[in-house]
Amino acid sequence: MAQNKAAKDADYELVAENRKARHDFFVEEALECGIALLGTEVKALRAHKVNLRNSYARIRRGEVFLTNVHIGAYAPAGQFGHEEERDRKLLIHRREINRLWGKVRERGYSLVPMKIYFKRGRVKVELALVRGKHLYDKRAAAMKKQTRREIERELKRRSG
Repeated sequence: MAQNKAAKDADYELVAENRKARHDFFVEEALECGIALLGTEVKALRAHKVNLRNSYARIRRGEVFLTNVHIGAYAPAGQFGHEEERDRKLLIHRREINRLWGKVRERGYSLVPMKIYFKRGRVKVELALVRGKHLYDKRAAAMKKQTRREIERELKRRSG
């Protein structure tokens, strides 16, 4: 699993995280990219009015668009606000788009947004190349997590 540089930087403010995606997919690699937003969308993000559940990215005509991301309405904008579930363009270099397109064409790979955050005043999206998990993979991951918790609990009990 590729580590994202943004995860290491301490100078970012997390707005939303797609935690369910880690449960449903194997993350092969992650990529930080910008996103084209309207002003009211940025203000709504500052208020943490966003939902990444069931969202994904799609490559169309050589551009990458984020689909099904719900950015809530910014109330002070009134009638001049934004559409809450419109497709939003991601800002990625052409080489990266071509590389991702080659991998997405392979069977079972998808592009899923993992996080939205502010970094130095700009909105960034952590986009991940993922492969779907089967039910038995999810069960194995749950068992591993439960075993790890039991071991930590026992170690804590013995040392305390």
